[in-house]
Amino acid sequence: MAASPHSPNTSFRRLRGQHSPAEFAAMVRRAAKEIGETVSCDARYIGRVESGEIRCPNYAYERVFLHMFPGRALADLGFPPRESVRGRSAQREALACGARLKESKESDVLRRAFMAGGSATVAAATLGLTLGDARRTPSRAGEAEATAVEDAVRQIRLLDDRHGADALYRRAAEPLRTAYALLDAGATRQSTEDRLHAGAGELAISVGWLAHDSGRFEDARSHYAEALATARVSGDAALEAHAFSNMAFLARDCDRPRESVRAAQAGRRAARSLGSPRLLALLALREAGGWAGLADRKACEEALARAHTEFSRGEAGADPEWMSFFGEAELESLESRCWASLGEHARAARHARRAADLQDPHFARNVALYTAELADNLAHAGAPDEAAWAGGRVLDLLAEVQSTRIRSMLASTARTLVPHQRSPRVGAFLTRHASV
Repeated sequence: MAASPHSPNTSFRRLRGQHSPAEFAAMVRRAAKEIGETVSCDARYIGRVESGEIRCPNYAYERVFLHMFPGRALADLGFPPRESVRGRSAQREALACGARLKESKESDVLRRAFMAGGSATVAAATLGLTLGDARRTPSRAGEAEATAVEDAVRQIRLLDDRHGADALYRRAAEPLRTAYALLDAGATRQSTEDRLHAGAGELAISVGWLAHDSGRFEDARSHYAEALATARVSGDAALEAHAFSNMAFLARDCDRPRESVRAAQAGRRAARSLGSPRLLALLALREAGGWAGLADRKACEEALARAHTEFSRGEAGADPEWMSFFGEAELESLESRCWASLGEHARAARHARRAADLQDPHFARNVALYTAELADNLAHAGAPDEAAWAGGRVLDLLAEVQSTRIRSMLASTARTLVPHQRSPRVGAFLTRHASV
């Protein structure tokens, strides 16, 4: 039975079953991929559907939902037929459907621009204006501009998951500049301005991560600092915690472990009131990595224990959308890095192997990263043949993933394996690695 205009969509809620909103959103995204659709579905969207706020899914979502539940109509999912909505509410519903359809089409344009166009094309496709012509900058940003910034963040993350950072970094810089130009222009209302601040800050972090993963550490540091400043100006604790998390990660990679610890602790202070155990778990893992870099085993183990405790509390409605990558596989990977820093490579290899086994194959970049970590730890743990096998698997994945960080890790593994090159498996890996 279809939900009434202001009543919860109980039919859709029943279809979700025992899955959390975040888990169900991930299922929706996977189903979309199966039929060639792109939807930015998250736990918040599922909540809006179940509350009855979204009565009319756009056509992309409709196709995905009907693919997920074959043989059922929209009415079976709790949605009223479009033609059944009458009067002024029908007009409002039609406008809402039209707006959401427009957003879907804009996302398609964005995806094509990222894959085929230069930075100017990307900026125009994502945000509908060019910074080179100030006369075209709107006097006040509205909902459409805020939505475009948010969609740009999601699309960058999606493409990074699939292809790695190297091919994306320079293309993503232009939308970031455009987002801050919109922020400078101001918004039509405070709620929109809040969205723009959050969106621009998240975009700065996303672009910073692309710089980070492609080895441009100073650029990454600048983007993360920009995001942190945006968070402080707008009083956005969630954005502040995210910025500090990435700053801690970067400091660790730059061999500044004490700075990594301080950044992670600052992120934990910002995150305390947000109600997300998973975010606290991630920040504890960032702190553990810093302590491991300082060779403080006791402090590292204490931080790891906090991370496992918070992680075991499960997902929460307050979990940030950007944390969709943080599941058990990432937890295992981050713990692996701690043990590697402490010199316990066999133990690190066990965690890295588990991370690679647990990771959804859809996230090709992370599969490659975890397998590269496994190869390096096996090489240092005295298992050269196994390390060579894992290294070969990474080379297979690098055909579709472009990441300077992963290539650097694999090069280090190859150097470690040189003394074992008489082994047929190791020799074959080293020859193949040298050729690519």
